[in-house]
Amino acid sequence: MLENYNIVLASASPRRIEMFCRHGIKPFVAPAGVEENLPFGAGARRAVMFLALKKGLYTESGILEKDASFFKKLSGRPLIVSADTVVCLRDTILGKPETEEEAFRMLKALCGKTHQVATGVCFIFPGSGRKHVFCEVTQVRMKDYGDREILDYIATGEPMDKAGAYAIQGGWKDYVQDFSGDYDNIVGFPWKRAQQEIGCLEL
Repeated sequence: MLENYNIVLASASPRRIEMFCRHGIKPFVAPAGVEENLPFGAGARRAVMFLALKKGLYTESGILEKDASFFKKLSGRPLIVSADTVVCLRDTILGKPETEEEAFRMLKALCGKTHQVATGVCFIFPGSGRKHVFCEVTQVRMKDYGDREILDYIATGEPMDKAGAYAIQGGWKDYVQDFSGDYDNIVGFPWKRAQQEIGCLEL
């Protein structure tokens, strides 16, 4: 279980940090400053697993370059956890919008439709060479809404650091019709699946 490790979280996402803290884990936060460029032609599952692995490896190498004995000094077993989340509508991957105009186009495209939220997660056991990557997908259906609702939401600033330009736990929750799968995955980290995966690795 994740509680059995000293977690190094390769993410500065407030949602992911809060999720770990909510489950009684205070992670060491070491965000990976990598370009989140998707591999050409990759589907959503492959893309998020690729980026999660890229982030985890970047954090591991960055820490070791600064302090080669860092992980040995941690109490308990160290585990690097990295993740990446995208929204996928049909075959189009929607990451974080770079402009308000892009956020508007994303939310307009999602209106009244079902899309997928895919999160790739990578576990790295530093010093051992062991890595494990997986992906969780949740189906989400949006209500019908108008341009005014989109513009009002964009004016709050919330969409700008969210995959697909919305937060199901934030100001856009009333425009989500329903979902099938893990709610936490939509927020940005599939907690139940992560616990299952780490449990299997410990067997």
